[in-house]
Amino acid sequence: MKLLNTLTNQLEEFCYCNNTIRIYLCGVTVYDDCHIGHARTIIVFDVLRRFFLSRNFKTIFIQNFTDIDDKIINKAEIEQTKYDIITEKYIKSYFKDFDALNVLRATLYPKATEHINDIIGFINGLLKKDKAYVGVNGIYYKVSSFPSYGKLSKKINESLEAGARIEIDETKDDPRDFALWKFSSKDPNWNSPWGSGRPGWHIECSTMAIKYLDNCIDIHGGGQDLIFPHHENEIAQSEGLFNTIFAKLWLHVGMVTINSEKMSKSLGNTIKISELLNKINPNIIRLFCLSSHYSKPLDYSDETIIEIRNKWSQIEHVYYELTYHIDNNIKSDPTSTRSTFDITGFKNDCRLILKEFENFIEDDLNFSNALTSFFKFINKMNNIISMEIHDKEIFSFSNQLLEKFMFILGLKINPISEKEKDEIQLLVEKRNQFRNNKNYQESDKIRRELSNNHGIELIDHKGFTVWKKIK
Repeated sequence: MKLLNTLTNQLEEFCYCNNTIRIYLCGVTVYDDCHIGHARTIIVFDVLRRFFLSRNFKTIFIQNFTDIDDKIINKAEIEQTKYDIITEKYIKSYFKDFDALNVLRATLYPKATEHINDIIGFINGLLKKDKAYVGVNGIYYKVSSFPSYGKLSKKINESLEAGARIEIDETKDDPRDFALWKFSSKDPNWNSPWGSGRPGWHIECSTMAIKYLDNCIDIHGGGQDLIFPHHENEIAQSEGLFNTIFAKLWLHVGMVTINSEKMSKSLGNTIKISELLNKINPNIIRLFCLSSHYSKPLDYSDETIIEIRNKWSQIEHVYYELTYHIDNNIKSDPTSTRSTFDITGFKNDCRLILKEFENFIEDDLNFSNALTSFFKFINKMNNIISMEIHDKEIFSFSNQLLEKFMFILGLKINPISEKEKDEIQLLVEKRNQFRNNKNYQESDKIRRELSNNHGIELIDHKGFTVWKKIK
């Protein structure tokens, strides 16, 4: 597999040790609901992880929650509550959103507040190595002690200093220096050898990443907005303390724009995942997030969603047709083209399509081309279905391939309860009796009932009817 390493700006062969892949993804700051930009980053990493799992690699996937931050404290003050009430609320919101999007749960979700002693120990190590100093307002990392500072973001000293002046603190030795510990007597705060306060943002991730992955992080990443200063600072403090490479490869996901405009709260164009889930199938959201190269910006528009919805409908059609044929052991009409159909050739073609799909993913997560291959398979299956070839061997083989495609892409059709299945099937059979008796008024009435009450669409074949849930 080749991946674009932000550190070198080169496509690099991804290397791992002992059949185990260690990934650290910078998670969200839990002070608000997650938006479509968060969804894209997390879904990209979810598919990367699923691909490794499909190849039987062991993955250790760590994704933190930043649960102490100025934004959280400010939100608590506005809502006149405690900071941990805010974080608990939005952690629950996070899991509700991403479970609905069929994102695999991480190996661990460490929280900053659960690692205060580890953070203090990390800072102590930097102080002892003269990589940090005690200032008036906190403990600061001494950027001048790390000559390669800026190597990830490719920023030179002048631009680094300009960026640092966004948060001016005249008490720092160097405007580029960043806080490891912020002194504060205001709640929430923790005791430390230097005075009460709370950790800075950057030190949290370094501490938790190294605690759970040692100095063996294969892939570290997040959204492109984290390259500077967050990931730049993580590298400086981690490599400054341990004198070893912090992460082998840095992977960053591009931003989501809305109708070609940058998404921001000030413009009022932020789209929350929870809002999308109320009106869009979660599989459509996943396909949207994978619809262009992960490192490039991705524009959200209603037109794009409509196009993807139509493509998802094709996948659903194949899924329900395969499921129905297998569950009901549908057999071909002896007069059909089954006898002349080349099953061996069909299987070989499908295997080649799967290989092509996997090759595109191995080529720097080329999801757009991988999806083109996937839909090549879907179209092939729709052609088989339209030919009325009903063969157990064909459909069992095809279903296994479909499951593999869908697992890697994280697509999932929620199961229907046996009770509802029986109710639907009973109505379908009743409708077919009316159709056989040419009582089309009653059969159309049942079709409408199935659509309105169960969200069911019917596909009539010669001798049987397949149904699929579309709502």
